[in-house]
Amino acid sequence: MSKLIASAAIRGAHTLVKQTEELLEKTTTEKGKDFTFEFPDTAFYLPMIYAMTAFPVKTLGDMKVALGMAKELLHDEPEEHLWKPYLGEALDSGMATLFAEEILLALKYINGLEPAKDPETGYVYNGFITDTIQRSLGIQLVDGTMPGFAAIIGAAPNDDIAVNIVRELQEKNILTFLSGNVNGNSVTKQLVRKGVELGWDTRIVPLGPDTEHTLYALDWAMRASLIFGGKKPGDYKEHLKYQKDRVFAFAMVLGELDDIKWTTGAGAINMGFPAIADTDIPVIHPTGVCIYEEVDKELDHSKIVQKVIEVRGLKIIVEKPPIPVAYGPAFEGERIRKEDMFIEFGGTRTPSFEWVRMKELNEIEDNKVIIIGDGWKEKYEKGGQMPLGIVIDAAGRKMQKDFESIIERRIHHNINEAQGLWHMGQRDLNWIRISSNAKKDGITLEHIGVVMTTMTHHRFKSIVDKVQVTIYTDEKDVLAIQEEARKAYKDRDQRLGSLTDEAVDIFYSCLLCQSFAPSHVCVISPERLGLCGAYNWLDGKAAYEIDPTGGNQPIPKGALMDARYGRYAGIDEYLKKASAGAVETLNLYTIMENPMTSCGCFECIIAIIPEANGIMIVQRGHTGMTPAGMKFSTLAGSVGGGTQNPGFMGIGRNFIVSKKFLHGDGGIKRIVWMTKNLKESLKEEFNKRAAEEGVPDLLDKIADETVAEDSEKLLEFLTSVGHPALGMEPML
Repeated sequence: MSKLIASAAIRGAHTLVKQTEELLEKTTTEKGKDFTFEFPDTAFYLPMIYAMTAFPVKTLGDMKVALGMAKELLHDEPEEHLWKPYLGEALDSGMATLFAEEILLALKYINGLEPAKDPETGYVYNGFITDTIQRSLGIQLVDGTMPGFAAIIGAAPNDDIAVNIVRELQEKNILTFLSGNVNGNSVTKQLVRKGVELGWDTRIVPLGPDTEHTLYALDWAMRASLIFGGKKPGDYKEHLKYQKDRVFAFAMVLGELDDIKWTTGAGAINMGFPAIADTDIPVIHPTGVCIYEEVDKELDHSKIVQKVIEVRGLKIIVEKPPIPVAYGPAFEGERIRKEDMFIEFGGTRTPSFEWVRMKELNEIEDNKVIIIGDGWKEKYEKGGQMPLGIVIDAAGRKMQKDFESIIERRIHHNINEAQGLWHMGQRDLNWIRISSNAKKDGITLEHIGVVMTTMTHHRFKSIVDKVQVTIYTDEKDVLAIQEEARKAYKDRDQRLGSLTDEAVDIFYSCLLCQSFAPSHVCVISPERLGLCGAYNWLDGKAAYEIDPTGGNQPIPKGALMDARYGRYAGIDEYLKKASAGAVETLNLYTIMENPMTSCGCFECIIAIIPEANGIMIVQRGHTGMTPAGMKFSTLAGSVGGGTQNPGFMGIGRNFIVSKKFLHGDGGIKRIVWMTKNLKESLKEEFNKRAAEEGVPDLLDKIADETVAEDSEKLLEFLTSVGHPALGMEPML
């Protein structure tokens, strides 16, 4: 370990601990040691300290105890005349720094200084990253869509270099956190000056203006082992190993380094995250802490992104269509406002639709894009609005009619991942916009077809051998073909609606989240989608055809062992193997006995309310209290991690309106409390299911947060409306 780095890390740790102690004493004097605090929307107190020590920091008094732990990790600065390996002292100092920074930022929240706001531009930084955001992005972190994340600290030499670095990270689908500054300048300010859209939608997230704000990104990483990995608080060795092996993060330090940057970097190195600088710094290439190098440099800014990818060992697989704009999932959240728009299609403005058809191999020409319409080039160049019909013809030896809707659903992503293109809706309710900047860069109508042929081949390469796209631009043609498409939509819906668990012999697994939660196995049936909400039975079937060795595997059901609870011999046999013996049996239709495991990225949580003889459902993102006495974030902490938890379970929201929803426990009549958001979003389908169960007014008898947030008021309401759960057999 370099003496220069060790000295700086140790000095920086002492500085931060002292700064934090001073603010803690001041705040305690003003508010008292019993003043309570928690970061927004998290079940993990101060996550870094909680994960590493199992000590829940709830009050200012607790912060003093935790800061004492940080002090115990401090060391004296190396002597001038004595050389020794300083790695241990530097890493201890780095961990002391992370503890101090976490307490310091909590104190700033208490004092109204967080999230930070830039005094010059008025830009409000993100601040602490909530559990809700962590879980919502979980599926992207495990399915390869988001191969890793970068923490950029400081400022690039100029604004253009800052934009180029961030755009390259976006194109490689890497989530980017921004923090720190160099003499008041920062990458955040550089991007704001260049008009780059920032935020979660574009995967460029400014955390705060100071180096200490990098702690929010490290907290995000540490919670992955708590939420998805099921690692226990206090098991610091397992937490650090999980970070090194499973959380693919790195730091990019732009501009000169000071003591605070070095010591924060030492904390990140503890977690296995390497740091790459664009200045001439000492390099550290030992083994055992990070996977590869710990500290490295790359002075050529055109090569620095590739350098960090190599150092962290990321696997980047990006297929870019031959179009004149940047392409990647990071551009999906880009918004095109009316004043930035060149042309739009559909969205009730003009007739529009999109339709995928299965064809025979000899019926189409591969990669051909056909545009039909009189004077369509002149209409396009004029801008404004146009009718648009997109027909994608797909042929392949393994292509099936059931795969049409799956390919069709990817149209949304295919278009949105192009910078300057925007898509919403589907089928005959779609809406597409092209920005003026994309038009200036050379985007044409043909490029929409090119995107479709290229990405359909890329994403469905094992299913599709040929893809041909026809684009209709005359209103009469669009309306005529639209009617054909609507008949196909209807036939398809009837086919999918008839699929039941009993009608098939094969279910599918989803093992994608095992990269985070090794013992978790999602079992997907026609009537039960994956708990993340992103994969249904047809998705599993298609995914297996695309990649027979991938995360979605067929599961022969085998003998039915319990019709009420949904237990099958074949599923039990598969689970034992896929979970390495951690899970031996599963009941698909109950939460009371051997329910499905959860990783952490579930859309909703079901929890039993014993006094009401029923269950409640709360969705990710709801921050209020529930009748179970816990908020979503706290509930989620006990549900995830790949364990079976009778009485609690994570689900995809559409499972609520399935006929198999809690079939073994009494079905939807057991729902006694559900958030207002869920009630409104599922109203139509829910009322249909309730009528089928003989309780057409059930939704009105289910409480929500406007009626009750505790079990006592809940029971009063249920009694007053005569909820059927009160008369059903006891759940316990």
